[in-house]
Amino acid sequence: MTREKGNALPDLPASPVGDPPSRRHRIHPAWWVAAVAFLALLAAAGFRAAPGALMVPLNEEFGWSTTVMSLAVSVNLLLYGLTAPFAAALMDRFGVRQVVATALTLVAVGAGGSVLMTASWQLLIFWGVLIGLGTGSMALVFAATIANRWFIKRRGLVIGILSAGSATGQLIFLPPVAQLAETAGWRTASLLIAAVALAAVPVVWFVLRDYPEDRGVLPYGADPATHSAPIKATGNAARRALEGLAFASKRRSFWALAIAFAICGATTNGLIGIHFIPSAHDHGMATTTAAGLLAVVGIFDIAGTIASGWLTDKFDPRILLVAYYAFRGVGLVLLPWLLSDTVHPSMILFVVIYGLDWVATVPPTAVLCREIFGDRGTIVFGWVFAAHQVGAAGAALGAGIIRDSFGTYTYAWWGGAALCVIAAILSITVKRTPHLAPR
Repeated sequence: MTREKGNALPDLPASPVGDPPSRRHRIHPAWWVAAVAFLALLAAAGFRAAPGALMVPLNEEFGWSTTVMSLAVSVNLLLYGLTAPFAAALMDRFGVRQVVATALTLVAVGAGGSVLMTASWQLLIFWGVLIGLGTGSMALVFAATIANRWFIKRRGLVIGILSAGSATGQLIFLPPVAQLAETAGWRTASLLIAAVALAAVPVVWFVLRDYPEDRGVLPYGADPATHSAPIKATGNAARRALEGLAFASKRRSFWALAIAFAICGATTNGLIGIHFIPSAHDHGMATTTAAGLLAVVGIFDIAGTIASGWLTDKFDPRILLVAYYAFRGVGLVLLPWLLSDTVHPSMILFVVIYGLDWVATVPPTAVLCREIFGDRGTIVFGWVFAAHQVGAAGAALGAGIIRDSFGTYTYAWWGGAALCVIAAILSITVKRTPHLAPR
């Protein structure tokens, strides 16, 4: 596939070695690409922070039940995951910036169009289908694609930083979205999300490029004596994605990673991300206060994910995963006793620990996929991430049903804690032996 020579960045002379860059490359172009990727992930994260803050005002205006709104979020989370492996193949085939620019446009259309809703089925279209496809097309496989193509060294750290982009989006957008929903109305909050997504499109288009060769450099940390040019993808993108699944599904390590990551999605995006604010509201806490607590989760998520990337470059990723799932399970067991109408120090401690652990699982999981499945690792990680979102979708819907059936979220929190034990056991059973096959 022909790649364009853009002019968004100044033409820089090629550096023979990616790490450290030459004096003429004070900042390696890979870091500029990573910065714009971070910005794009941040912009797409706007809606991911929104449902928890918008469910209460939607219920008050339209009378829609928690189960109905949870169903729309579940469709969103499911498509967010299932789109990911195909998006990875599309990025290989048609280019990163084309896919990412289209994805941000879909997010803007879904968020902006939702202000016209009058019936609950329209929530499935705007929140579920459009935004699900948009966010899924630039999910964490986008972070893995950038890290794998542009970096040889610092790969785990870069995946950690880019994964934190979603947390940063949650941090930035959740408090104003909640505030706008209470004061100016949920429609104004939705339009804010749409505007931010659209604003990121031109930056992505003019800066992102597919490969370091498009900038006349090697990947960061590459040795010119051993580095070979990347294999350019050809053929049908959907077929490549399905072939990647067929190849990986024959390996036990894939299933261990996929099931554990499904539990990761269930206990973050599905449970806390969607239902923490409504649950806190059940205990008498103001929506804006609960949104502020969830934003604090985002603050510590940034630190936790970047630290996890650094640790992944130094320690066995499987041991890290066991520790992360164990801490998460303990937090969920204790949560029913921590919720109240005011913020206590124990709740602050929960928010800090859960924030540090929120998506700390991403760098070790992505690195294991690359280590075990080689060049297929990004697409395989796409399928593992799809499992993450299947788990999130199931938990989002299941917790809504539990709340409507029992009048409390307690059983949902405890069920998530039990799943974390299973995820920890599965993580330690992953075999790091490479499973490679001809491309």
